[in-house]
Amino acid sequence: MELVIAIVCLAVGAGGTFAAMRSASNGRVREAETQVQQAQAQATQVIDDAQRQAETLKKEALLSAKEEIIQHRQAAEAEEKQRKRELRTLENRVMQREESLDRRNDALDKREHQLSSQAGQIDKRSREVEALYARQATELERIAELTRDEAHEELLDRVREDVTHEAATIIRDSEQRVRNECSKTAREIISLAIQRCAADHTAEVTVTSVHIPSDDLKGRIIGREGRNIRTFEQVSGVNLVIDDTPETVVLSSFDPVRRETARVALENLIADGRIHPARIEEMYHKASDLVQQRVREAGEEAAFDAGIHDLHPELVKTLGALRYRTSFGQNVLQHSIEVGELCAIMASELGVDSRSARRAGLLHDLGKAIDHEVEGPHAVIGADLARRYGEDPSIVHAIEAHHGDVDPSTVLAVLVQAADAISAARPGARRESAENYIKRLEKLEEISNSHNGVERTYAMQAGRELHVMVQPEKISDAQATVLAHDIAKQIEEEMEYPGQVRVVVIRESRAVDIAK
Repeated sequence: MELVIAIVCLAVGAGGTFAAMRSASNGRVREAETQVQQAQAQATQVIDDAQRQAETLKKEALLSAKEEIIQHRQAAEAEEKQRKRELRTLENRVMQREESLDRRNDALDKREHQLSSQAGQIDKRSREVEALYARQATELERIAELTRDEAHEELLDRVREDVTHEAATIIRDSEQRVRNECSKTAREIISLAIQRCAADHTAEVTVTSVHIPSDDLKGRIIGREGRNIRTFEQVSGVNLVIDDTPETVVLSSFDPVRRETARVALENLIADGRIHPARIEEMYHKASDLVQQRVREAGEEAAFDAGIHDLHPELVKTLGALRYRTSFGQNVLQHSIEVGELCAIMASELGVDSRSARRAGLLHDLGKAIDHEVEGPHAVIGADLARRYGEDPSIVHAIEAHHGDVDPSTVLAVLVQAADAISAARPGARRESAENYIKRLEKLEEISNSHNGVERTYAMQAGRELHVMVQPEKISDAQATVLAHDIAKQIEEEMEYPGQVRVVVIRESRAVDIAK
């Protein structure tokens, strides 16, 4: 097509040239006509060549398309033959499977017929066996002179005795094996922790005694119509008890920091000699600043000794307030330091991070500093306080779980529990009131006496050992082992006590005769 267009353009150009030449000179008309004829002849020749070439290309394209169609047709026929072969193969397999299933069904029918006949024989034999068993049971009852129920009861008694003996043997072997494997390591870790840690303890609880030079000062402290003592109690929030005790007045409050502030203020007033409402307020504010400074210093010193340098200032202040808090006569700040040391020692022995253990032990009793202001167990209060000031969740969990308010789920929480118990239970660490002591002993004896076969019980060594006397005709040696285990388990579930309680079951049998 491009060739045809070129030819046409050439012809048009030639015509234009011819017109120009005609207008320019009439003499050249013939020459121009000749050239035009030649150009037309050439154009005709080019058009004919282009048409022949187009026909040739068209024929070649048709041939190529026919060859491609033939190839596709051959491929389709080959694929169809392949699918037919595969279908024939599948049909053969299906026919073989059907023949196999038919043979299997025939075999199953034969087997079912055989089983039916055998089932009838089995039923017949079963009836014969039942009849024979009934005759034998009747004969055995006649020979043994026991009914079926009596024989069953006697057999159960024998089995029960055998099981009790085996259970006692298993318990004894298990306990011995556990002791052999664990006792030595536990004693080494705990004894090492206790040997490497010691702390001093004070005995103040909720009152503070202040010595005065003479009883004449009591009247000045009370003031005219009691105005001085009223002012002192209003400003300090502490009860000031003045009785017949010579040269002594008593400050009473559940807030240890406030009680300490009142003590410092009262001693400064006594030393100054000027006791009146204005002076009382002035001295109390000075004493409050001094005590708050001591609280911060105590908290910073405890954190520094424990190697903790990133403690929140509010936690440091709360920790320092434990300096004036006691629990069963044990100073809580010293107890916290001791628990931190014990946790670190045991953690290092067990391959746990000792820094986290020391931190958790030091902070475990934070709640005791504010438990007189906030309701709830001190473990939960301390955990909320630590959580509020950005302590790690593992530390918070250890604080919250150290008294069982939540179940401990980490090794760190268990270490804090153990260290707290060691620090509180070691001899001389804490005082116990006579009333609580007697109640604990009575509860131990009550639990022991509630078991069958127990004759009498003695709580010994301040309730740390329980001697249980049993009736030998009711309790065997094997049952004595089981009884000791049951009593110890019940004590663990129903009582709270420091340290551990050893249960000793004593079975004594005597044979007495008289020679005549």
